[in-house]
Amino acid sequence: MSALLEVSDFSVHYGRVEALHEVSLRVEAGRIVTVVGPNGAGKTTLLAALMGLLASRGVARYDGAPLDGMETEDRLEHGLVLVPERRELFGEMSVADNLLLGGYAYRRDRAGQAKRLDAVYQRFPRLAERRGQAASTLSGGERQMLALGRALMSRPRLLMLDEPSLGLAPLMVAEIFAIIAGLRALGVAVLLVEQNARAALEAADDAYVLETGEVTLSGPAATLRDDPRVRGTYLGGE
Repeated sequence: MSALLEVSDFSVHYGRVEALHEVSLRVEAGRIVTVVGPNGAGKTTLLAALMGLLASRGVARYDGAPLDGMETEDRLEHGLVLVPERRELFGEMSVADNLLLGGYAYRRDRAGQAKRLDAVYQRFPRLAERRGQAASTLSGGERQMLALGRALMSRPRLLMLDEPSLGLAPLMVAEIFAIIAGLRALGVAVLLVEQNARAALEAADDAYVLETGEVTLSGPAATLRDDPRVRGTYLGGE
Protein backbone atom coordinates (compact mmCIF):
# COMPACT_ATOMS: atom_id res chain seq x y z
CA MET A 1 0.00 0.00 0.00
CA SER A 2 1.35 3.44 -0.89
CA ALA A 3 1.92 5.77 2.05
CA LEU A 4 0.29 9.16 2.47
CA LEU A 5 3.55 10.29 4.10
CA GLU A 6 6.86 8.59 3.50
CA VAL A 7 10.07 9.81 5.10
CA SER A 8 13.53 8.34 4.59
CA ASP A 9 17.03 9.36 5.70
CA PHE A 10 15.50 12.50 7.21
CA SER A 11 17.90 14.70 9.19
CA VAL A 12 17.67 18.08 10.90
CA HIS A 13 20.53 20.18 12.27
CA TYR A 14 20.60 23.08 14.72
CA GLY A 15 23.90 24.59 13.66
CA ARG A 16 26.45 21.82 14.20
CA VAL A 17 24.12 19.79 16.41
CA GLU A 18 22.20 17.01 14.66
CA ALA A 19 18.70 16.83 16.18
CA LEU A 20 17.41 14.09 13.84
CA HIS A 21 19.62 11.49 12.18
CA GLU A 22 18.39 9.67 9.08
CA VAL A 23 14.90 9.03 10.37
CA SER A 24 12.61 6.87 8.23
CA LEU A 25 8.89 6.35 8.79
CA ARG A 26 5.61 6.05 6.92
CA VAL A 27 1.99 6.94 7.56
CA GLU A 28 -0.71 5.26 5.54
CA ALA A 29 -4.05 6.89 4.84
CA GLY A 30 -6.57 6.52 7.66
CA ARG A 31 -4.06 5.08 10.16
CA ILE A 32 -2.74 6.42 13.43
CA VAL A 33 1.03 6.37 13.79
CA THR A 34 2.71 7.38 17.03
CA VAL A 35 6.27 8.44 17.75
CA VAL A 36 7.20 7.98 21.40
CA GLY A 37 10.41 8.73 23.24
CA PRO A 38 11.96 10.78 26.01
CA ASN A 39 12.28 14.55 26.26
CA GLY A 40 14.85 15.88 23.83
CA ALA A 41 14.61 12.89 21.49
CA GLY A 42 13.66 15.08 18.52
CA LYS A 43 9.92 14.36 18.34
CA THR A 44 8.79 18.00 18.12
CA THR A 45 11.65 18.75 15.72
CA LEU A 46 10.35 16.01 13.41
CA LEU A 47 6.88 17.53 13.18
CA ALA A 48 8.20 21.07 12.74
CA ALA A 49 10.46 19.96 9.90
CA LEU A 50 7.66 18.05 8.17
CA MET A 51 5.55 21.21 8.37
CA GLY A 52 8.34 23.19 6.72
CA LEU A 53 9.18 25.22 9.84
CA LEU A 54 12.75 23.85 10.01
CA ALA A 55 15.26 23.07 7.30
CA SER A 56 15.88 19.37 6.72
CA ARG A 57 17.83 16.90 4.61
CA GLY A 58 16.64 13.64 3.20
CA VAL A 59 13.43 12.58 1.50
CA ALA A 60 9.89 13.39 2.62
CA ARG A 61 7.03 12.64 0.25
CA TYR A 62 3.41 13.53 0.91
CA ASP A 63 0.75 11.93 -1.28
CA GLY A 64 3.53 10.93 -3.66
CA ALA A 65 4.95 14.44 -4.09
CA PRO A 66 8.18 15.73 -2.50
CA LEU A 67 7.74 18.18 0.36
CA ASP A 68 11.13 19.74 -0.36
CA GLY A 69 10.61 23.29 -1.58
CA MET A 70 6.93 23.38 -0.64
CA GLU A 71 6.03 26.35 1.57
CA THR A 72 4.27 25.77 4.88
CA GLU A 73 1.07 27.42 3.55
CA ASP A 74 1.06 25.04 0.57
CA ARG A 75 1.45 22.04 2.83
CA LEU A 76 -1.52 23.26 4.84
CA GLU A 77 -3.62 23.71 1.71
CA HIS A 78 -2.81 20.14 0.70
CA GLY A 79 -4.16 18.83 4.01
CA LEU A 80 -0.99 18.53 6.08
CA VAL A 81 -1.94 20.11 9.40
CA LEU A 82 0.00 20.52 12.66
CA VAL A 83 -1.50 21.02 16.13
CA PRO A 84 1.50 22.29 18.12
CA GLU A 85 2.21 21.49 21.73
CA ARG A 86 1.30 25.03 22.84
CA ARG A 87 -1.98 24.87 20.87
CA GLU A 88 -1.52 28.53 19.84
CA LEU A 89 -5.13 29.59 20.24
CA PHE A 90 -6.30 33.19 20.12
CA GLY A 91 -7.19 33.63 23.78
CA GLU A 92 -9.26 36.82 23.47
CA MET A 93 -11.31 35.47 20.58
CA SER A 94 -14.38 33.31 21.02
CA VAL A 95 -14.42 29.56 20.53
CA ALA A 96 -16.48 30.04 17.37
CA ASP A 97 -14.07 32.58 15.90
CA ASN A 98 -11.08 30.37 16.65
CA LEU A 99 -12.78 27.54 14.78
CA LEU A 100 -13.66 29.73 11.82
CA LEU A 101 -10.03 30.83 11.57
CA GLY A 102 -9.11 27.19 11.15
CA GLY A 103 -11.12 27.10 7.95
CA TYR A 104 -9.95 30.51 6.72
CA ALA A 105 -8.55 29.10 3.48
CA TYR A 106 -12.07 27.93 2.60
CA ARG A 107 -13.89 31.07 3.79
CA ARG A 108 -15.55 31.66 0.42
CA ASP A 109 -17.33 28.32 0.70
CA ARG A 110 -19.78 29.51 3.34
CA ALA A 111 -22.04 26.46 3.09
CA GLY A 112 -19.06 24.15 3.48
CA GLN A 113 -17.76 26.19 6.40
CA ALA A 114 -21.10 25.98 8.17
CA LYS A 115 -21.26 22.24 7.58
CA ARG A 116 -17.76 21.67 8.96
CA LEU A 117 -18.46 23.91 11.95
CA ASP A 118 -21.59 21.92 12.75
CA ALA A 119 -19.61 18.67 12.45
CA VAL A 120 -17.00 20.00 14.91
CA TYR A 121 -19.72 20.96 17.39
CA GLN A 122 -21.23 17.49 17.10
CA ARG A 123 -17.85 15.88 17.74
CA PHE A 124 -17.08 18.30 20.60
CA PRO A 125 -20.38 19.15 22.34
CA ARG A 126 -18.49 21.06 25.02
CA LEU A 127 -17.26 23.52 22.39
CA ALA A 128 -20.82 24.04 21.21
CA GLU A 129 -21.84 24.93 24.77
CA ARG A 130 -18.95 27.41 25.00
CA ARG A 131 -18.99 28.77 21.46
CA GLY A 132 -19.36 32.38 22.67
CA GLN A 133 -16.71 32.18 25.39
CA ALA A 134 -13.17 33.51 24.99
CA ALA A 135 -10.69 30.71 24.39
CA SER A 136 -8.64 31.91 27.38
CA THR A 137 -11.49 30.97 29.75
CA LEU A 138 -11.47 27.29 28.75
CA SER A 139 -9.97 24.47 30.79
CA GLY A 140 -6.85 22.70 29.53
CA GLY A 141 -8.86 19.84 28.09
CA GLU A 142 -11.30 22.19 26.40
CA ARG A 143 -8.41 24.13 24.86
CA GLN A 144 -7.05 20.90 23.44
CA MET A 145 -10.49 20.11 22.01
CA LEU A 146 -10.57 23.57 20.47
CA ALA A 147 -7.13 23.06 18.93
CA LEU A 148 -8.27 19.74 17.45
CA GLY A 149 -11.54 21.25 16.24
CA ARG A 150 -9.75 24.16 14.62
CA ALA A 151 -7.44 21.73 12.82
CA LEU A 152 -10.42 19.73 11.53
CA MET A 153 -11.88 22.93 10.08
CA SER A 154 -8.91 23.05 7.70
CA ARG A 155 -9.92 19.72 6.12
CA PRO A 156 -6.79 17.71 7.04
CA ARG A 157 -5.75 14.52 5.33
CA LEU A 158 -2.81 14.08 7.71
CA LEU A 159 -3.10 15.57 11.19
CA MET A 160 0.14 15.90 13.15
CA LEU A 161 -0.37 16.20 16.91
CA ASP A 162 2.39 17.33 19.25
CA GLU A 163 1.89 16.16 22.86
CA PRO A 164 -1.93 16.41 22.94
CA SER A 165 -2.08 15.05 26.51
CA LEU A 166 0.40 17.55 27.96
CA GLY A 167 -0.83 19.04 31.24
CA LEU A 168 -4.17 17.24 31.23
CA ALA A 169 -5.77 15.28 34.06
CA PRO A 170 -5.95 11.48 33.53
CA LEU A 171 -9.69 11.44 32.77
CA MET A 172 -9.25 14.17 30.17
CA VAL A 173 -6.28 12.33 28.65
CA ALA A 174 -8.52 9.31 28.12
CA GLU A 175 -11.18 11.49 26.52
CA ILE A 176 -8.70 13.20 24.17
CA PHE A 177 -7.25 9.88 23.05
CA ALA A 178 -10.72 8.48 22.43
CA ILE A 179 -11.34 11.49 20.19
CA ILE A 180 -8.07 10.90 18.35
CA ALA A 181 -8.92 7.23 17.80
CA GLY A 182 -12.30 8.33 16.42
CA LEU A 183 -10.60 10.31 13.64
CA ARG A 184 -10.15 7.03 11.75
CA ALA A 185 -13.86 7.18 10.95
CA LEU A 186 -13.25 10.47 9.12
CA GLY A 187 -10.48 8.93 7.02
CA VAL A 188 -7.93 11.28 8.61
CA ALA A 189 -4.42 9.91 9.10
CA VAL A 190 -2.69 10.92 12.34
CA LEU A 191 0.99 11.30 13.18
CA LEU A 192 1.04 11.51 16.95
CA VAL A 193 4.04 12.63 18.99
CA GLU A 194 3.51 11.82 22.64
CA GLN A 195 5.40 11.22 25.89
CA ASN A 196 2.48 9.27 27.37
CA ALA A 197 3.60 6.07 25.69
CA ARG A 198 0.88 3.92 27.21
CA ALA A 199 -1.99 6.04 25.88
CA ALA A 200 -0.30 6.59 22.53
CA LEU A 201 0.42 2.90 21.92
CA GLU A 202 -3.14 1.97 22.85
CA ALA A 203 -4.57 4.47 20.35
CA ALA A 204 -2.16 3.88 17.47
CA ASP A 205 -1.94 1.32 14.69
CA ASP A 206 1.80 1.68 14.12
CA ALA A 207 4.60 3.04 16.30
CA TYR A 208 8.16 4.29 16.30
CA VAL A 209 10.50 4.83 19.22
CA LEU A 210 12.71 7.89 18.76
CA GLU A 211 15.76 8.24 21.00
CA THR A 212 18.52 10.87 20.66
CA GLY A 213 17.34 11.71 17.16
CA GLU A 214 17.22 8.17 15.79
CA VAL A 215 14.51 5.56 15.33
CA THR A 216 15.50 2.65 17.55
CA LEU A 217 12.36 0.51 17.28
CA SER A 218 9.35 0.37 14.96
CA GLY A 219 6.43 -1.87 14.17
CA PRO A 220 2.76 -2.42 14.94
CA ALA A 221 1.78 -0.54 18.10
CA ALA A 222 0.49 -3.74 19.72
CA THR A 223 3.87 -5.40 19.16
CA LEU A 224 5.78 -2.50 20.69
CA ARG A 225 3.44 -2.53 23.70
CA ASP A 226 4.66 -6.06 24.41
CA ASP A 227 8.32 -5.36 23.70
CA PRO A 228 10.33 -5.84 26.93
CA ARG A 229 12.48 -2.76 26.27
CA VAL A 230 9.46 -0.55 25.66
CA ARG A 231 7.68 -1.94 28.70
CA GLY A 232 10.71 -1.40 30.90
CA THR A 233 11.58 2.08 29.67
CA TYR A 234 8.22 3.67 28.79
CA LEU A 235 5.47 1.64 30.45
CA GLY A 236 6.86 1.41 33.95
CA GLY A 237 7.93 -2.21 33.65
CA GLU A 238 4.37 -3.49 33.38
